[in-house]
Amino acid sequence: MFAAKFTAIFATLAAAATAVSAAPAVFSGAKQEIVYRPDITSPKAGDSWPAGSVQTVTWDVSDIPEEAKNHTGILLLGFIEGNSTNENLDVEHPLATEFPIIAGSAQVTVPDVESRDDYVIVLFGDSGNTSPKFTITNDDASAAPISGTSVPTSAVLPAGLPTILPLPSFTPTSSSVA
Repeated sequence: MFAAKFTAIFATLAAAATAVSAAPAVFSGAKQEIVYRPDITSPKAGDSWPAGSVQTVTWDVSDIPEEAKNHTGILLLGFIEGNSTNENLDVEHPLATEFPIIAGSAQVTVPDVESRDDYVIVLFGDSGNTSPKFTITNDDASAAPISGTSVPTSAVLPAGLPTILPLPSFTPTSSSVA
């Protein structure tokens, strides 16, 4: 009797599983993800910005898709040592936040950091895009280096972006970085 009940239950479950696995998945209104990565046009490679000065970071918005016109951005300072791809971003001190990406520029005050010639700026909107390396000069010998350590950034980065930095060649996934 037990074997008969077990066989009947198993057959019912097997039939149900077959019906479910054979049913086609139906999606209506598939969502297409638009990732917009504007080229940063300033700073340029070799530019030199004095610490404490006000500078304008610019990016190309000539090909911005309609879906990205309402995005806001964050600018972060980092540095890339040698041939590394790690951007060592200072996520605790963003240079600018919540500006419209479509503006194509944002003014920043260059932080009081040590002099070096491998700084970069990363623009986050719905992805990240990195400037060429440039120099920040600082006559203050006591200027602190930027931290560039891996820290949680969920409070800094827009929703949908990775949450840990520094990033090796930015690839937006939930586990990268960021």
